[in-house]
Amino acid sequence: MMNILKMVKSVFEEEAKALLFIRDKVNDDFAEAVQAIYDCKGDVTISGIGKSGLIGQKIVATLNSTGTRSVFLHPVEAMHGDLGFVRKEDIFIGLSNSGETSELNVILSSIKSIGCMMLSFTGNMTSMLAGASDISIDIGVEREACPLGLAPTSSTTALLAAGDALASALILKREFKKDDFKRFHPGGSLGKRLSTGVDRLMLGMDSIPLINKKTSFSDALKELDKKALGAVFVIDEDRHLMGLLTDGDVRHYIACGGVLDGVLVSEIMTEDPLSINIESPAYDALNIMEEYQITVLPVVDGSGCVQGLLHLHDILGKGELKFAGQ
Repeated sequence: MMNILKMVKSVFEEEAKALLFIRDKVNDDFAEAVQAIYDCKGDVTISGIGKSGLIGQKIVATLNSTGTRSVFLHPVEAMHGDLGFVRKEDIFIGLSNSGETSELNVILSSIKSIGCMMLSFTGNMTSMLAGASDISIDIGVEREACPLGLAPTSSTTALLAAGDALASALILKREFKKDDFKRFHPGGSLGKRLSTGVDRLMLGMDSIPLINKKTSFSDALKELDKKALGAVFVIDEDRHLMGLLTDGDVRHYIACGGVLDGVLVSEIMTEDPLSINIESPAYDALNIMEEYQITVLPVVDGSGCVQGLLHLHDILGKGELKFAGQ
């Protein structure tokens, strides 16, 4: 048992060393590759076979989910017609630790003839793949973590990390936001709700506590308690949103020694509160709630007239969704 545990730990150690090793080799070529992909008007086509091909498919998935259009091209299928979807405006990225993978290298001349830019991730900078590339990124490691030194282990970890670094750099370059990420991840219970329009999740006008600026603070408290939604909306005669009074506002006012008698809600409310347009998706509302740490959001139309109320619980499904630890 001890020998097994020792081997397991040594694999982690070797692969960690491999990542630090390739980190120290990163140079301006990587930055140039990122810039080239950022400037690309077409798609990123990634190709590799065997373990490199599997890593390539993961890189494609990560790029697509973070705003960079990508496709995976199996080199054997490429020789049987799939080269047809590679265009001059695309960028081709070849993946091979040895850089001498025959199934991949045989299509390089065809890729060159198409005229698209060629990049590569390889552990052999003197290889045919590196030589054919406009930019080649060195992901060579000192040794594999496999006890035989044969099975792709450290080298595939290095390639995977390089792909993650590429995607992360492009996230930074594109100024990709959380709401962009949610837009590309509509699957699952939460994802489906986040893709839903706020008009489908909000409470309607009949359920909303509404008051005007001349309402007394004590009457506003009664309305706040009656509807039990954590907030009351302050509107004008045309239903334009003028302010918001929340449970938090009340607690803060009382904690600071505020009195009830003779005080109007206009003296305490939050003026020009945050709101969400009725045509917006729920993920926009969730982003606002997360950023400003609020649970209630007025829903308005284009002219600022109140249309409904969106509560965080309605976005999350009121207990329908389960999170880790629950």
